Amino acid sequence: MTEQVFYRWQGDDLILKVLLQPKASSNQWVGPVEGRMKIRITAPPIDGQANGQLIEFLAKQFNVAKSQIQLLTGELARQKTLRIHAPRALPAASGINKS
Repeated sequence: MTEQVFYRWQGDDLILKVLLQPKASSNQWVGPVEGRMKIRITAPPIDGQANGQLIEFLAKQFNVAKSQIQLLTGELARQKTLRIHAPRALPAASGINKS
């Protein structure tokens, strides 16, 4: 298996690089694309709606509170980096593991 470069662990925190596709037909993991995990979100990229829905989606996927997810870079871009503090679940669709 090739090493995935779209995430890394920093202690108990997961640093996740995302390529966001707003205005999609559903919220879902797509897969690794150019060193980032592509995620589709139904919200439009207007007034932070897509960022908010991305954080809500990730909070549910990783079983954490929305306050445990921090947008580090890319507030106004499709390419984003997020910190997920101590995720309690690792969704199979993400391909992320702790080893």
